[in-house]
Amino acid sequence: MTKTCSKCSKSAVTFIRYNGTHLCRDHFIRYFEKRVKKDIKKQGRTGDNCKIGIAISGGKDSMVALHVTNDIFSKREKIDIIAITVNEGIKGYRDESINIASENCKKLGIEHYIVSFKDMVGKTMDEIASKHDELGECSYCGVFRRLCLNKKSKELGVDKLVTGHNLDDMAQSILMNFVNGDVKKLARLGPHKKIQPGLIPRMFPLRVIPEKEVALYAILKNMEYHDGECPYSIRAYRGVFRDIVDDLEYRNPGTRHSILNSYDSIREMLLDKFPPVGLNSCRECGEPTSQDICKACIFKDRIS
Repeated sequence: MTKTCSKCSKSAVTFIRYNGTHLCRDHFIRYFEKRVKKDIKKQGRTGDNCKIGIAISGGKDSMVALHVTNDIFSKREKIDIIAITVNEGIKGYRDESINIASENCKKLGIEHYIVSFKDMVGKTMDEIASKHDELGECSYCGVFRRLCLNKKSKELGVDKLVTGHNLDDMAQSILMNFVNGDVKKLARLGPHKKIQPGLIPRMFPLRVIPEKEVALYAILKNMEYHDGECPYSIRAYRGVFRDIVDDLEYRNPGTRHSILNSYDSIREMLLDKFPPVGLNSCRECGEPTSQDICKACIFKDRIS
């Protein structure tokens, strides 16, 4: 039997388990966008003459982040918006998603830049994976992606970098850092209000939105996005925590929100106890690091 929207007489397109409401297309879109705007305000003021970079892969999260960020900020004349894609060099996966990312940017009139692992670190992800290093592909990919995004953002004069991290991503990261006992890293999770020299602060417009709701929003708004899965993600350590969070959410709807809200409530205390460390310039590449040599350069040496 078709359910009706909890707010009107239209047919519902979804049931929000954690608050018990059925929502039609229009009310779901309003509910989605209201939460995004509210959380962006919490993440800090975006002043005039600000250049916002949006990290896009072509997947649903980054495409929704691209569109909602553009909807919110493009009306302000003194704010410039660009998009940046990292091409890791994964055959049969990244090529298609880059094309979709570019098409979305063209439709919105947003300038699109691409930076590659091959140009930045000298090897594609496929070449790195062929070495079968015990660290695993995702360890390399995460470090090199951050390097590419930070360097390209600085080159383009970006003031804030938007990424498509959703509520599931946030809950998994928080839990993973707690389990690993990495409280310092937990304190450094974005979004960032304090700017460290040489590092572009991150903004997460989707951090309070569950992954399935991001996908539904993309479908209802007729967005084109790449629905593939990285061939290397099957061995990712994060997958363990994805399963844990999914199981907890199934048993107790609202668990993801509780994890994020609990983190937010202690975040200032964590920052007081573990303030940002003083950064040096990497003696090999010049990027900011707390050590003499940054992790990206250490990893580059490891695969050379």
